[in-house]
Amino acid sequence: MPRKPAGRTSTRGPSGRSYRNDTGLTRKPKKMRGRKPSSQRWLTRQLNDPFVAQAKSRGFRSRAALKLEQIDDRYEMLKPGMAIVDLGCAPGGWLQVTADRIRLGGGTAKLVGIDLLETDILDGVEIFVGDMTDPVMIDKVRGAVGGRAHGVMSDMAAATTGHRPTDHLRTTALLEAALDFAIEVLVEDGFFVAKCFRGGAERSVLDLMQANFQTVRHVKPAASRQESVESYVLATGFHGTGGRAAETPEGGGDDGSDGHPDAAPPDTPGGYSPI
Repeated sequence: MPRKPAGRTSTRGPSGRSYRNDTGLTRKPKKMRGRKPSSQRWLTRQLNDPFVAQAKSRGFRSRAALKLEQIDDRYEMLKPGMAIVDLGCAPGGWLQVTADRIRLGGGTAKLVGIDLLETDILDGVEIFVGDMTDPVMIDKVRGAVGGRAHGVMSDMAAATTGHRPTDHLRTTALLEAALDFAIEVLVEDGFFVAKCFRGGAERSVLDLMQANFQTVRHVKPAASRQESVESYVLATGFHGTGGRAAETPEGGGDDGSDGHPDAAPPDTPGGYSPI
């Protein structure tokens, strides 16, 4: 009688269909009936994504935490004692990474999060529920950090529609709004890091970054799915001599998506965040 390969198990469901759960085989969620095809694809991909499993095992609130961690491992933006603002902070993965790296709770470090959605409390983090484009929010942030911030971060993306040109324009609008916010609150030589969807419309926003920062670069962390249009822009050496955007386009958002029509669950309500 032939032996089964080591490490492989097989079970048979109620329908009689056989499922194997060894490494390398695609796993499917158990409850798929009634879900949209796009939701099914998203759930299947999440279940088989090693970065999702890694983030969960390390106690991160989102897979997006690994993206910031990988960017900072390479460019070392986050330093002990810094004052940092996270736009579209829910569910809090970027806040977790940042709190650790700026050594929040000791010395002068300050960390502020802003989101339209409620975010679970993190020790030492000041979280504001509201719209970052509200002028009042600038004053709240300056009060919370005691002046200006060393860095502004944004993992915001517009809730996807499935129409890539539309998704690109909406996320670019959020990128521009986040940049305007950064220009208002950053200290000299501060940094800005934000999600960016490639597609062409972001060119004017990148030009504005180059007018206000010494260096602007595109970054694609390993935790960002290679097939997605998502990347990040990292601007360093803020000097603020290039002004702000003349007009900020409208847009909604949500954190943690990869720029693919199925990147965030379509059944999830829009906001500046979820993943």
